[in-house]
Amino acid sequence: MLEAYEKIESETYQHELVASYEERKKSRHRTTTKGGVELGWFIERGHVLEHGECLKCSNGEIIKITAAKESVSEVVSQQALLLTRAAYHLGNRHVPLQVESGLLRYQHDHVLDEMVLGLGLQVEHKHAPFQPENGAYHGSGGHHHHHD
Repeated sequence: MLEAYEKIESETYQHELVASYEERKKSRHRTTTKGGVELGWFIERGHVLEHGECLKCSNGEIIKITAAKESVSEVVSQQALLLTRAAYHLGNRHVPLQVESGLLRYQHDHVLDEMVLGLGLQVEHKHAPFQPENGAYHGSGGHHHHHD
């Protein structure tokens, strides 16, 4: 079993882990890599592993994180005011939200879809990687945390 302790930047890796948003936000987690290797991690609380991020294991091996495709609702519009209103109302419900230019994405929920439709936007149900915003109070530094 590999144990990952440190978040690093690397272009080379020995293992790849495809993980959902729910898995990537856990500070302690046991799972299996794409190649069938058991993996456990202990990372700083509140950190969400991002697509493409790498973890260094206690034995020196590198694990690349890949965001799994998930059931999401996607709102695409060039009308900034409508997207801003939708982001406001979704945020008011504390919904994890991926924000990109002209796009909002959240974990699929038919009730939220109806709310967004009521604001005058179109919603598409898709299977896509989900990488929501970390939030204004989440640190964005390159903090590395070691555990012995």
